[in-house]
Amino acid sequence: MDAASVRLAELLRAGLPADAVLTDPDITRSYGHDMASFCEAGTPAVVVLPRTVEEVQHVMRTATELRVPVVPQGARTGLSGAANAEDGWIVLSLVRMDAVLEIDPVDRIAVVEPGVVNAVLSRAVDEHGLYYPPDPSSWEECTIGGNIGTASGGLCCVKYGVTAEYVLGLDVVLADGRLLHTGRRTAKGVAGYDLTRLFVGSEGSLGVVVRAVLALKPRPPAQLVLAAEFTSAAAACDAVCRIMAGGHVPSLLELMDRTTIRAVNDMAQMGLPETTEALLLCAFDTADPAADLAAVGALCSAAGATQVVPAEDRAESELLLQARRLSLVALEAVKGTTMIDDVCVPRSQLGALLEGTARIAEKFDLTIGVCAHAGDGNTHPTVCFDASDAEESRRARESFDEIMALGLELGGTITGEHGVGVLKKEWLARELGPVSLDLHRGIKSVFDPLGILNPGKVF
Repeated sequence: MDAASVRLAELLRAGLPADAVLTDPDITRSYGHDMASFCEAGTPAVVVLPRTVEEVQHVMRTATELRVPVVPQGARTGLSGAANAEDGWIVLSLVRMDAVLEIDPVDRIAVVEPGVVNAVLSRAVDEHGLYYPPDPSSWEECTIGGNIGTASGGLCCVKYGVTAEYVLGLDVVLADGRLLHTGRRTAKGVAGYDLTRLFVGSEGSLGVVVRAVLALKPRPPAQLVLAAEFTSAAAACDAVCRIMAGGHVPSLLELMDRTTIRAVNDMAQMGLPETTEALLLCAFDTADPAADLAAVGALCSAAGATQVVPAEDRAESELLLQARRLSLVALEAVKGTTMIDDVCVPRSQLGALLEGTARIAEKFDLTIGVCAHAGDGNTHPTVCFDASDAEESRRARESFDEIMALGLELGGTITGEHGVGVLKKEWLARELGPVSLDLHRGIKSVFDPLGILNPGKVF
């Protein structure tokens, strides 16, 4: 370690337990990045793992004093490089702040620390007859703090919405170490600007979330899932439009294309129908899910489904959902590396997005599988490539960019739930435009005048 890094570690240890300050380069390097491809990362000077708010404040005061950049991190399951560090930076890992502090069935809220794993919270509130809906595919690993930082979504968004709709209030440590309280724990409240929403999706660039008040819902009935097979992605997307136009409110409406189906079968031997071009999964958690599935099944058949199979029980339903949750992992296994796009388009343009992605895959001679939260138009075209092949890697990056351009052309957005990080900075500028970017920079300067919080991310 150089003299500056030694001094940094000494000051941090003055307010942190010895085991909470890591300086071994082999260890700090492993904390230097999330799961995104094509995003540069360095070796942090130090990784800190605080357990208390006061310890987080000490880290930020030290960083301010020495003008050292800080990267807040959760489980590093992100897909845009937002958790990546550079040489000499501080990584502020919040995984040890993992307490569920309160569950209130009357007010229907949970108060949690940022390191709580999504699935752990879901199971904890379930014991009280409650439900925390946001459920990213990485829900068994990702943390609530990370979900808040990237404004995560999940499979249930079509009915229940995204993370931002469940964050009522936050405690945030600012760049200079001050503690900010935002929002409320009441069902309603409009006092002042909505600073809570400002932090949701800010990717650690405005402050460090150290506590969150989350809204809960009553636990719904167990959902039943229907699987519908189609001979084309266009027909499956037509079925999605028919379902939504018909006023149905499924708890889940997911799509997997043929490439994704084959990848899941190859990895997990799940026996999904490889002869189909698209598989649509629809679920209801209503009082009579079988009746709802029957109605949706008729719409799928009218759109051209070759087979419609409703699950008979919860076990069958969970098996189908597990196949969908494995999609991204299975696609990564195709060639070893993936670039996972996150383009969200109006539902009416879902078919055009899938058709355009297929043309892009053919143009660049690449395997690109698509899984999608079809009910809200959020697609995940996933480019599979060999990272050791420079030419294939170049084509992968170019195809990724063309998919984002296609999404914007169709009236969509470059990210529905994964965030911007460093991967999509250029594209964010194209989507927002210069006036919006100026305002973003102005807001950043108010909260972080020295520019030490996750610099170089988002914009």
